[in-house]
Amino acid sequence: MRIALLVEYDGSAFRGWQTQPGGRTVQDALEEALRQFAAVPIRVVCAGRTDAGVHATGQVVHFDTAIDRSMFAWVRGANTFLPPAVAVRWAHKVGDDFHARSSACARHYRYVLINRAHRTGVWHGRAGWYHHPLDTATMQAAADLLLGEHDFSAFRAAECQAQSPVKILRRAVVRRFGDMVVFDFEASAFLHHMVRNLVGSLIHVGQGKRSPEWIAELLLAGDRRLAAPTFPAAGLYLVEVRYPPRWGLPPVEPTPFFTFLPDFREPDTRTP
Repeated sequence: MRIALLVEYDGSAFRGWQTQPGGRTVQDALEEALRQFAAVPIRVVCAGRTDAGVHATGQVVHFDTAIDRSMFAWVRGANTFLPPAVAVRWAHKVGDDFHARSSACARHYRYVLINRAHRTGVWHGRAGWYHHPLDTATMQAAADLLLGEHDFSAFRAAECQAQSPVKILRRAVVRRFGDMVVFDFEASAFLHHMVRNLVGSLIHVGQGKRSPEWIAELLLAGDRRLAAPTFPAAGLYLVEVRYPPRWGLPPVEPTPFFTFLPDFREPDTRTP
């Protein structure tokens, strides 16, 4: 039997998703919790590996098991043994041909940025911070140039293992909510550090260091050295992984953490 789980976590407590020597990864925590509940080892496969400090409200994983328990029992059982920074939101039985990574048709990442002169305390570890005023309208004009199919080599980490740098970006939205700027990106797949690199370059545009057309120039050049530095991981969230309807997975409802963000009230596009 194959089961899919929806998992959320505070990435600041971990060294990333993928298991590694020394532990302290989200995968290690989840597999240990499932082992304690099921009393047998269980290996999980995730939809997208996240780096140290990156969070998730909609990570999807799957695992195989011969143990017959209700989906409710899998959720409660895993959460009983998980650390406070990780929680399973739902469990759903899927076909044996379902794969959390390769069956996905879209991934939605969100970057949350505090844009004010002084650093944040409440959002520490959960949002990025930039102290200079940013023009979100100019940033959106630059983000529009990213839409469609492009070679994103200029926004790709050197250690990226993707077979091709060509991706199709379907959504690139920049919105302001008071002193918070929220970036939303959606694509079928992303390169390593791609979102954080995009955010860094869009911030250069928003501050007036570069024009929006610079983004198009970077895409054409395909040279990572020409783009802005990688922005910190703290504000990055894997919000949702989408699958074709045939899998019948439950919808990903917004977490309380995000109910006041983009799709819940009109954005303020003014520059502070």
